[in-house]
Amino acid sequence: MSAFAPKDPEFETRVRGSFSRQRIMDTIGARLTRVEPGAVEIELPVSPHVSQQHGYVHAGVVSTIADSACGYAALSLMPAGAGVLTAEFKVNLLAPAEGERLVASGRVVKPGRTLTVAQAEVHADRDGTRRHRGAHDRDAGRPRRARPFRLSLTRRRRGCP
Repeated sequence: MSAFAPKDPEFETRVRGSFSRQRIMDTIGARLTRVEPGAVEIELPVSPHVSQQHGYVHAGVVSTIADSACGYAALSLMPAGAGVLTAEFKVNLLAPAEGERLVASGRVVKPGRTLTVAQAEVHADRDGTRRHRGAHDRDAGRPRRARPFRLSLTRRRRGCP
């Protein structure tokens, strides 16, 4: 259960409607699987058309589902008619993204009047096991201290261009 209260009682319908208009999600095959106040999940079946040259899911695709998970988590808390645009984000990749599906879990860390801070984690499911894939620094192929994947999102009350 979320600790946040939505400002729009129809937040889930609004979030799902907006997601359905994001053509990039159709292109990569992602779907919105969970919507709660301040939290969403986006699932992506892993397939060859989202892979890079080594066969892993392309980092741009991983970043895309993480960015959208954060954006829709933020949108779920905003009043009707509001929209979000990403102001800044940093991605740390823990390991190559591989498996049967990726799940991006986005959640609001700090809602704000002008800027909302959200965080996403991306996990890969393979053979019934979930592995963390998003949030890490790499130095010469050796993992270092993990840091969370974070996105800062701005909101606009009258829709986004």
